[in-house]
This record gives sequence, structure tokens and C-alpha cells, in this order.
Amino acid sequence: MLIKSESRCPQFVANDGCKVRELMHPKNDGIDLAFSLAIAEVEPGNRTFRHRLSQTEVYYIVSGTGVVHIGNEQQRVTSGDAVLIGSSQVQWIENIGFDTLKFAALVSPPWRPESDENLEI
Repeated sequence: MLIKSESRCPQFVANDGCKVRELMHPKNDGIDLAFSLAIAEVEPGNRTFRHRLSQTEVYYIVSGTGVVHIGNEQQRVTSGDAVLIGSSQVQWIENIGFDTLKFAALVSPPWRPESDENLEI
């Protein structure tokens, strides 16, 4: 059995500029897993960089309010919303609320820095 606590996972800044803690990842946990699961945070008034992943991604909004941008579309999101982001789609999310925007990011196959292209560099 593998149980991990978010608070015990080291936080780092991902290629898109948000703070991330990897909860489950094959490279960190020595497990055979077809996806990775991370918790990401964006502070009020901030946004991630425009970027694209070569993998499919799902955001599950844990808390806060934001606007997610995928391609030419944008939609307001809040806690309890799930967002499907297809592989290679240009994306970013902005925090339009007063509290930290926190979301789970499920990436399949697992996230890798080299497959996360920052489009603002």
C-alpha cells in the first residue's frame, strides 16, 4: 500500500510557473503507473505561462476560482470542476479569485519536464 501526504512532498516550480507537489509519479515512487498526479497552486492575480504538454491532462479544481484557457477557448472554473486538456493543446490557467487556486493535475502518460513546453520563453 502506498499512501503519501501532500505536505510531505517537496514543492517546486514547474515549467509553466505554478507551484507543484508530485503526489504520485513512477519516477519518484518506484511504481508501475500510467499517469502522474500532482497538486498545483497559483496565487491570486497570477497565472501560469502559456504552455503545452505532449500528454493528455486533467485538472480537478480543489479550491479557488480561475479561468482556464485551452486553444482559443476559455472558461471560468471553481472548486469541484474537472477540465480535460488534450495532448499538445496550448493552455494556461489564471487565478481570478482572492484565495490560492489549487488543483490536482493528472497527466497520462506521466508528466516529464521535457514534454512540457513553455511558450513564453
